[in-house]
Amino acid sequence: MKTEDKIRAQLAAQPIIIYMKGVPTNPQCGFSAKAVGILDATHIPYAYVNVLEAPFIREKLPSISHWPTYPQLFVNAELVGGCDIIEEMSNNGSLLPLLTAAAPKKAEAESEALSVSEVTQLVQQGIGDAKVMIEGEGCDLTITVVSAQFNELTIVKKQQLVLATLKEPLASGKLHAVSVKAFTPDEWQEKQQAGGLLQIQH
Repeated sequence: MKTEDKIRAQLAAQPIIIYMKGVPTNPQCGFSAKAVGILDATHIPYAYVNVLEAPFIREKLPSISHWPTYPQLFVNAELVGGCDIIEEMSNNGSLLPLLTAAAPKKAEAESEALSVSEVTQLVQQGIGDAKVMIEGEGCDLTITVVSAQFNELTIVKKQQLVLATLKEPLASGKLHAVSVKAFTPDEWQEKQQAGGLLQIQH
């Protein structure tokens, strides 16, 4: 099989795949490490190809994707981008819905979705001082969390902390598309003053 055909077969077979230097448990460059760290935080399974062990793919892929560097993330055979774009999409909340929509749905996904109160309880069990506001219904929710535990954390780390409290329902399919917005108390107060956001219900 020609290298180009092999690449296209990989893209067709894997809804989410990243071409990287190294493997997720042992990345061989900082950009690949950051990219897979963000992907791992979503708890959505993905495939990967170590281009350091596949020199023909490493050489050929840029001519197919029109992207010269690694890592390269593809979703449904379409190039998403490299590390900077992955990080930007994670920060603005657009990455998780994209990956969730592309991920194969498990049979358990047919089970009943968690109620808003159940989601709130899970978040508060994991983040003791969390104030939680949830919008949406069923499996598609926007979860806003305010906690002092977010102080001095990056946006990605804040989202990881919230998603970790929902790991089981995300894995089982009881939650599908979840958008997380995480704020420190000071950040939330500034948002309210600047934009008149809704108060969180205790």
